[in-house]
Parts: sequence; C-alpha cells; structure tokens
Amino acid sequence: MEITRNQVDDLNIRLSITLEKEDYFDKYESSLKQYRKQVNMPGFRPGKVPLGLVKKQYGKAILAEELNRVLNDKLYEHIVTEKLNVLGNPIPVENDDIQGDWNEPDKFTFEYEMGLAPEIDLEKAMKKLPVRHTVKIDKKMMDTHVTDLSRRHGQVSDADTSEENDLLLGTMIQLDENGEILEGGIMNDATITLDSVEDKKTKKALTGVKKDDEIDVDPHKVSRNHDDLGRMLNISHDQVHDLKGNFKFRVNEIKRLTPHEVNQELYDKVFGKDEIKDEEEFRTKLEEQLASMFERDSINLYKRQMSEHIIDNLDVQLPDAFLKRWIQLSNEKPVTAEQVEEEYPSYSRFLLWQLVEGKVVADKEIAVTPEEIKDQAKAMIGSQYAQYGMPLDEEMLENFANNVLGDQNERQRINDVIKENKVLDALMEQAKIKEKAVSYEDFLELANEHSH
Repeated sequence: MEITRNQVDDLNIRLSITLEKEDYFDKYESSLKQYRKQVNMPGFRPGKVPLGLVKKQYGKAILAEELNRVLNDKLYEHIVTEKLNVLGNPIPVENDDIQGDWNEPDKFTFEYEMGLAPEIDLEKAMKKLPVRHTVKIDKKMMDTHVTDLSRRHGQVSDADTSEENDLLLGTMIQLDENGEILEGGIMNDATITLDSVEDKKTKKALTGVKKDDEIDVDPHKVSRNHDDLGRMLNISHDQVHDLKGNFKFRVNEIKRLTPHEVNQELYDKVFGKDEIKDEEEFRTKLEEQLASMFERDSINLYKRQMSEHIIDNLDVQLPDAFLKRWIQLSNEKPVTAEQVEEEYPSYSRFLLWQLVEGKVVADKEIAVTPEEIKDQAKAMIGSQYAQYGMPLDEEMLENFANNVLGDQNERQRINDVIKENKVLDALMEQAKIKEKAVSYEDFLELANEHSH
C-alpha cells in the first residue's frame, strides 16, 4: 500500500491511496466463501452454490465492501499517525482516470479530499471583551419584590365587578373581519391578568365588567408576549405570528387578590417560622437572595456574550467549500446546495466554537467524570420536579438519574453541557473583565438580545 499526500492549501489536502492485491485479496476471498454459505440459488442446495457463480453475481459488491473497509482503516490510521486535525470526514474524489480492474482485481488507486481545522489564536480573540453587566438592586426593585411576595401569599376571592388589578377568567372566541363569531375559529378558556395589561384603552374596557359580559379585545394586547398568547389560545408559535383581528372575551369569573399584610406571618411563610424578626431583616434577606440569583444570571449572560465575542474575533478561515460538500453528502436526508448555503453560517459558527472548546480542553486538560455526569442529571431532574412542588428523595433521584443516563444520547448531551461550562469557566478565569451595573429592565433586554 502507498499513500501520497498533496497539500492543496493550508486547509485542504488530497490523499492518494494505492492498494496492492495483497492488501485486500485474502479477506476478499474469505468474504466470498463466507457469503457462499448463506446464498440461496434455484437448483442448488444451500451453501453448495459454485464459488465461480457467487463471484460472478456478487463479487463486485463484496469486493467494493472489502476495499471500503480497508480504505477506512488506512485513512483513520494515517490521520492518527500524521496527527491531522480534520473536519468532517474524507470525501472520495470522483475521477474516472483513477480506477482498478473490477473484473480482474489487482491494484486500485483512490483519491480523497480532506478539510483541515485552522489554528485557533484565543489570546487575540479574547482582546476587548464585552463588559459584564450586573443588576442594580435599588429601593424600587425591593418594593416591587415585597409587593409580589405579598400578592403571591395573599387571599383570592370572588368579585361581582372587575377592578384594575383583578383576574378575569373567561372564554376567548375568534371573530371575523365583520365582528361576528368566526365559524370554525379559535375558542379557548383563558385568564386575563388586568394588572399586566399595558394598553390603557383595553384595560379600561375590561375594568367594571361583570360575569357573562362580553368584550371585544385584541388578543395581542391582553398577553405579555407571543409565548403567553400561544398558551392563552392553545395555538402554536407560528399561528400566533399570523394571528390578526379581534376576539370576543366572555367573562365567566372575576377573581380578586387581596395582598398579604407585610408582617410576621408573611416572614414565616417565605423563610420559615421565626427565621426573620422584622421587616428590615426581611428585606435584607430578600436582597441577598436577589443578589445571588442575579449573580448567576449575570454570569450566564456573560458566558453567552463572551463565546459570541470569541467566535466573532477568531479571524480564521474554515475549508468552507469542502465542508459544504461534506454536509450535502453526509446528510441523512437529501439537501440542496441552496439549503446548505442558507444553513452554513450557523453551522460554521457552531464548528468554530467546537474548535475553541477543543483547544481549551486540551490546554487546560479538562475532563468530565462519571460522577459529575450523574450529579448533573440528578440536579436537572430534581429542579424539574421541584417546579411542580414534587421534591424527590435521594433514592428516587438516583433511580431517575440512572434511567436518564441509560440513554447514550442523553448522557452525551449532559456531558457536553458540563464540558462547555468548564470551558467557559476556564476562559472567564483568564479574562480581564470589566463590570457595569444596569437596571433589571436593561438587563432583561440584553439577555433577550443574546438568548439562544
């Protein structure tokens, strides 16, 4: 066997592999004999079909399979031996001039093109990093938080006539362009929270209503966002985007929330009996909780901003033409060149981040242990059940985690999450980061801008 490498440029190479008869022929003949035992042909007993007949009918396919196996082994061996940092997989070059004799197999020559990963200069990419934004906790925020807690622990009662902070439970019924009920349109039970309705005209129309009243409303003006409206009407996100026109809201119930008085009973409900003695201590403890929560949010936001900044400033090229061909050839479902062009920018950014991760993992000798994977799985499962008020004991967590990690895809996903966090933590440790305190509203806007 002979392998010849042609360096097309810094990111592309061609390998020419010549296989001599001795590289594959013994295994090819062995495969033929093995296949002879399995093949059935009319007029012959099972396993007694003449070898020449098997060779004539199936020989080329068996030869191609054996050559492919040998080629894959030799390609992988060459990549490892030469320490080639390849992207994707080698692509066979279609060249009619380079062939062997399939009827009388002897010497075969094949060519492959390969794309190489560029060198990553992280030091350069990490210059002029973005500012890390923290949340400013002021008196207004604390007052709002205390009010929210008092409402959360307040009393809900029925009311005859709605006021501006009530909850309206009713039915949303889609109307046509003439204001009539649309036949076959959307109809769904929904709740409107009046204190979150920002449109003044809509809020006024829904204030002072009684049970069985019907009010025409724009659904976009009684919901917080598209996701909220989708849940309100029980429709998909895409349907929300195309939704136009008014709905009739038929009032079924009016609920009034009376906030809990800010007193010892509220302190006990929030933090446990006698843990807090007065309102000053209550606010101090709440501020500590908010600071801890915002610190986590700030770090998570900065990690996204930092990774985006690094990708934007890597100043490297990828073997784009090769990768586009590879994506098209390796995709399970047929894809057009136009589809590849459309999706390639997001794929190339993902690939660049994988190269960054690989460099940091190698430089910092980062590893993920089985114990870390299990702990992460247990934390994720525990958090999910806690959201529904269903805390799990250690034995149940252990069993659920084992079931989840029995799925290799899920195990790999959790491994990747841990690895990425370790990489980002390592990058933050070596980064020179400046901080800037902003309002919660500005922080939310930034978070939305950099959400995945």
